[in-house]
Amino acid sequence: MIKLYLTPNTRAGRVAWLLEELNMEYELEILPFTKEGLKSPEHRARHALGRVPVIEDGDISIFESGAIIQYILDKYDDKGLKPAVESDDYPYYLQWFHYCEGMVMPPMNQIVVQTVLLPPDRRDEAVLNQATNLLSKALKPVNEFLDGKDYLIGDFSAADCMLGHSCFMANRFGTVSDEMKNIKKYISNIESRPAFKKAITLGAGGPGDALGQ
Repeated sequence: MIKLYLTPNTRAGRVAWLLEELNMEYELEILPFTKEGLKSPEHRARHALGRVPVIEDGDISIFESGAIIQYILDKYDDKGLKPAVESDDYPYYLQWFHYCEGMVMPPMNQIVVQTVLLPPDRRDEAVLNQATNLLSKALKPVNEFLDGKDYLIGDFSAADCMLGHSCFMANRFGTVSDEMKNIKKYISNIESRPAFKKAITLGAGGPGDALGQ
């Protein structure tokens, strides 16, 4: 059975969401968003930087949310949440799966740092404004691509676990404008999924952040 190490409101939620979508049984260990929780010698043995998510599957222990999701799909997916290589949707699945970390999360990370992690006296309004502008630019192609679609490639896929989770977090931080109507609808579709509802509330109550990997 897979064991997932999760801190609330982090990228680990992507992995929990996928596991719930696949109706997989898994063991969950909630790590608090504290030095004791994430930087303990025990957790640094799993991830040298003290981040989440981490999964253990028998003798295998890996981190990085995208790598974990690909591993789970290749080994356990029986619902077709990754399209076949021959599918016309496959190139776009790959594009949006990786667009998340390449374009959306870098400015999101800065926003989290400037609004949550740093004390008020160390925050930089110029850095925050630049990150907000970059995030808006990064989300614009997503909004355009979603026109007429419920999910990124039409049907729900693991690309939504990656990029959809990031859109949800961006909206939570108030950085998805009302003009991005397709993303707003997309987020609503995500929030209505029972698997997402469960995953996003796991360990709720801690401060958390949008970081992790």
